[in-house]
Amino acid sequence: MPDRTALVTGASGYVGSQLVPALLEQGWTVRVLARNPGGLEQAWRDRVDVVQGDATDPDALAEALAGCRVAYYLLHSMDGKGDYRDRDRRLARRFADSARAAEVGRIVYLSGLHPQGRLSDHLASRVEVGEILLESGVPTAVLQAGVVLGEGSASFDMLRHLTERLPVSFGPKWLRNRIQPIAVSDVVHYLVRAADLDPGVNRTIDVGMPEQLTYLEMMRRYAAATGLGPRLVGTVPVLTPRLASLWVGLVTPVPAGIARPLVGSLIHDAVKSEDDAATLLGDPEGGLKGFEDAIALATRDIDPHRWGRTLATVSAAVAATAVAGSLLTDPDSAWYRSLRKPTWQPPASAFPIVWTGLYAIIAVATTAAITEAEEAGDLEKAADLRRSLAVNLPLNAAWSGVFFRSRNLPAATLGAAALAASSADLARRAAATGSGKAVGLGLYAAWCGFATALSAELARLNR
Repeated sequence: MPDRTALVTGASGYVGSQLVPALLEQGWTVRVLARNPGGLEQAWRDRVDVVQGDATDPDALAEALAGCRVAYYLLHSMDGKGDYRDRDRRLARRFADSARAAEVGRIVYLSGLHPQGRLSDHLASRVEVGEILLESGVPTAVLQAGVVLGEGSASFDMLRHLTERLPVSFGPKWLRNRIQPIAVSDVVHYLVRAADLDPGVNRTIDVGMPEQLTYLEMMRRYAAATGLGPRLVGTVPVLTPRLASLWVGLVTPVPAGIARPLVGSLIHDAVKSEDDAATLLGDPEGGLKGFEDAIALATRDIDPHRWGRTLATVSAAVAATAVAGSLLTDPDSAWYRSLRKPTWQPPASAFPIVWTGLYAIIAVATTAAITEAEEAGDLEKAADLRRSLAVNLPLNAAWSGVFFRSRNLPAATLGAAALAASSADLARRAAATGSGKAVGLGLYAAWCGFATALSAELARLNR
């Protein structure tokens, strides 16, 4: 029997971590290349041969590929740091050269479904990597998938969190483009079967469930499948991928640097152009999973209603703060009108507009940070965020009382400084769950810092 050793790169990633045990179950001897072996799944780490090293190191690659019948290339450089296309290109060429030198029998790569013509940077990079591997001289199977449905997939996490967190929303017009998603278990099935393809097969193979959906349809059906209630989602023609990715970074745990290429890829249809997977690889027993079955499996260990419960609690506290502050504020009083004011003070009409927006940001960003900490199992971090908010909101409401009711400008300055410090602390704690939350709450802290400077100047002008 030919040697059945398979190298899996990217084994600590979402797909790779599920591919390894599937290969083991099929009798493969599995080797993984990992920079940090401690990040591998404990459940199978002791059952595989681990080569510690980086795919950018030719010596580590040579050691990892030696004697392998098949090598799985599940690497990409999409980390939000820029120039990932160039890094992906260099990485793929080095891997292709090393695989050919090691006389590997087959390369298997997971790419993305895409149309012909000009592509987004993300998809263009994935396609280019596939072409490099196909031209390596080693028989290569490039499996092309759309949105992979499973907890931990960045594309699924973006879909899931946008749906759970935005009962009413507007997105770019290309949310109506067609997509053929696929359950992660079906992707893993095809990847395993690709290892045994005939040596003469050197091509792309499209994989996906039979049904074509738009992103909007996936959001609505996710909501229905998880009992979230109807979602009202519209489209607008002016929302760019960059703006959309910043919004995704604020309301979801997907970093903006990762969300930007994912969002950018949605400008294309992601549907199969052929159905050869069933013939070449064989479908899973019982057939491919449909959308609702894939969602049921993907949400087995998560609570789709956590966000709604947390938002209700946080929003009630923020709304109470806003009402209390509004009742204590009296900008039409004779005392306030008599104050000497600096020329750089904004017009009175600006304050309610700014504060309305900031209160909305506080509610959304803090809810997101708390929810993501809880879902990551860091209950202490979530509790710290709740405590920080519990300190911040009373300071927020109290400032209006000190300024407009007590009319004590030095004390109001100190109160504003305390509020600014508390807001900065809230932003700092939220930053651990994602930069989008830190940016949103940072705006709140910056405004409180401005309010401190304004209060101090009012105190100076009106001693």
